[in-house]
Amino acid sequence: MRVATWNVNSLKQRLPRFLPWLDERQPDVVCLQETKLADDAFAELLGDELSNREYAVATHGEATWNGVAILSRVGLGDVAAGIPGAPGFPDPEARAVSATCGGIRVVSVYVPNGRSPGSEHYAYKLAWLASLREMVAAGSPESTIVCGDMNIAPTDADVFDPAAYVGHTHVTPQERTALSQLEALGLHDVVRDRWPSERVFTYWDYRAGMFHQDLGMRIDLVLAGGRVAPRVRAAWVDRQARKGSGPSDHAPVIVDLDEAPDGDIGPVVPPPSNPAARRGKVKLPQSG
Repeated sequence: MRVATWNVNSLKQRLPRFLPWLDERQPDVVCLQETKLADDAFAELLGDELSNREYAVATHGEATWNGVAILSRVGLGDVAAGIPGAPGFPDPEARAVSATCGGIRVVSVYVPNGRSPGSEHYAYKLAWLASLREMVAAGSPESTIVCGDMNIAPTDADVFDPAAYVGHTHVTPQERTALSQLEALGLHDVVRDRWPSERVFTYWDYRAGMFHQDLGMRIDLVLAGGRVAPRVRAAWVDRQARKGSGPSDHAPVIVDLDEAPDGDIGPVVPPPSNPAARRGKVKLPQSG
């Protein structure tokens, strides 16, 4: 089974790339984030295309912002939109959808950004993550995959330069603790487990040539429970999908269970062509 997760940053804009990517990579389960489509608009845009490719679809969307989905051609059951008791800001947002696919409980999540440490958005992010943990704990974590845009870099090794992120979200101790508490349910960060010391990013800012310099973050994760993680045969970032014209600012993460059709080809395919920049030489674009 091939499981993929991708923050597409507007599925409508990404459509010319998304359908060819489906045909090329042939994932069995796809978790999408930031679809930016209400459920009826999603069905109108993609219903026939996905049905023709034998994907069943679960969506939880809203117009303009957020939006998550699960596509599956290995079954799609017990669909649940949202997280019970999760906070809103101020109203609930379309940030999580769950379904059982091929015997695995799959949760597609788009974690709130948090904006700035200490802000109301930041408090919302931490509260939302606590609700996610409660939901996963109440199910069967050992047979679960939580995947998506976590908006957290798990360690300093998951950003191009820790000094560049001082004072920003995604790297604070509180966020990382919240992620660790989720993983403490028995979930394994399968990309990092497989590539413990490699330079792996999944997101590169559109600005300042960050992608071409490979100045990124690893914030899109696949967290697999104890019955699922041992089945991993390959775990990699599809960097090709971030190249060229009209890409998302995120690349898909792909995990192959039981067999690896393309071999154990990670961690980043194709690898970046530029060497790592010296630390302390580059600031984040928003830092001026």
